[in-house]
Amino acid sequence: MPHTTPPSAGNGSAPATLERLLAAVPADVRAVYSARALRPLLPEHDRTGTLLRTLEVFLHHDASWSRTAAALHLHVNTVRYRIHRIEHLTGRDLTRLSHRLDLRAALLCHAGPADAGGKAGA
Repeated sequence: MPHTTPPSAGNGSAPATLERLLAAVPADVRAVYSARALRPLLPEHDRTGTLLRTLEVFLHHDASWSRTAAALHLHVNTVRYRIHRIEHLTGRDLTRLSHRLDLRAALLCHAGPADAGGKAGA
């Protein structure tokens, strides 16, 4: 099998990422996707933003209960409660990779292209 160079090594192009893919999607499409996927977690439904922030941190920490709890200075059971609440409100099962990816993409769309690598749990 011939040795191949990874796409980001040596040819000057950045690696393909979800962030780069979503940056190519029109802003109005990103806004609609984000609003539909995250609606119950947005400020008009959760005034404190607690659930949205918990989701961001949970996904940033690769769905680790304990690392999320530590990052948010919470007991792990509080994180579990919030994640179960997020699952109930969004209709997603965060043990499934495809559902985590849906919500990660929605968070990136919500953040916008300028913030895609930061706030939304990159």
